[in-house]
Amino acid sequence: MTMHTTIGEPGDMFWFKGTLVKIRISWNAGEDRVSVVEHYMPHGESPPLHIHRNEDEVFHILEGEMRIHIDGKESLAKAGDTVLAPKGKPHTFRVESPEGARCLTITSGGDFENMIREMAEPATTTGLPPQVEPTPAMIIALYEACARNGIEIIGSPLS
Repeated sequence: MTMHTTIGEPGDMFWFKGTLVKIRISWNAGEDRVSVVEHYMPHGESPPLHIHRNEDEVFHILEGEMRIHIDGKESLAKAGDTVLAPKGKPHTFRVESPEGARCLTITSGGDFENMIREMAEPATTTGLPPQVEPTPAMIIALYEACARNGIEIIGSPLS
């Protein structure tokens, strides 16, 4: 990845599914329970099609391009774009820019952030983690962690 920004001091920084995430604001920091998570993602990154049962998910693209699929409709989001995936609507995305993408994900309530904290491991560097092919056990663990946190996986990643 050739992003031009820095992520600052390590803190709540994790490797999650082949990406680097930094918890910029934790849901338990304020009364409205807003969470802001910064994602650094390689080209081709795409989570499974899923539904958040308890919280909207807002994507603000900082760098790169992402093809975003929400409730059967696709659009290309570029740096500066902000996209809402309403709770209850199936959604996913795919990083299309060759250099990767960086975005903020904003939610409220803690489900998404809690799932990340449960599934991720502390980042040992400020770079992307080594890319690994998910094992069946890793896939099952993701489904279970999502279910515990109000997220239902209903389909495949975008290709």
